[in-house]
Amino acid sequence: MKIKTAEFVISNTDVQKCPNTTIPEFAFIGRSNVGKSSLINMLTNRKKLAKTSGRPGKTQLINHFIVNNEWHLVDLPGYGWARVSKTDRGKFGDIIASYLLDRQSLVCTFILIDIRLKPQPIDLEFINWMGEKKLPFALIFTKADKISKNKVESHRAAFNRALKADWAELPVSFITSSLAKQGQEEVLDYIEDVMNSLD
Repeated sequence: MKIKTAEFVISNTDVQKCPNTTIPEFAFIGRSNVGKSSLINMLTNRKKLAKTSGRPGKTQLINHFIVNNEWHLVDLPGYGWARVSKTDRGKFGDIIASYLLDRQSLVCTFILIDIRLKPQPIDLEFINWMGEKKLPFALIFTKADKISKNKVESHRAAFNRALKADWAELPVSFITSSLAKQGQEEVLDYIEDVMNSLD
């Protein structure tokens, strides 16, 4: 898939106020500081489409972008240790859950995993929750340029072993680096394949 256009549409905290449209949506979510904004900018070839920040937890809204006038890219609030109050953390959880459970045009959620880290319980819990709710998803391992290729493969294998405790079949996954644009073509081709399967 070639990205021709990518534009911001709307931000909000209420799934009922998301764009009233039937075009497919692909959501991106992960722990705070997983590199989600950088990944979105890399995928769309836009340096500042999604706002990056050194302060984890900056994305606190459902952010819709329209890509190629064909599909919505949806930037969801991060889960985990965002620097916000406990009340706000609960609110983010409600926002995320209501979007993922109620959004009819959502066709796939990309769950971002920091490849540098050992398997994090909160990531595994979220993946298992998605499975329990029968929500389609794929995994994107981020920041592959930050460690050696050998470590990338061993960390991915460790994560897969952790998943196998609850999953008979492993989900689709991608290795990415926003800096090196690694995985860009693979993720975009996957999105295109999903869209073609909807026809």
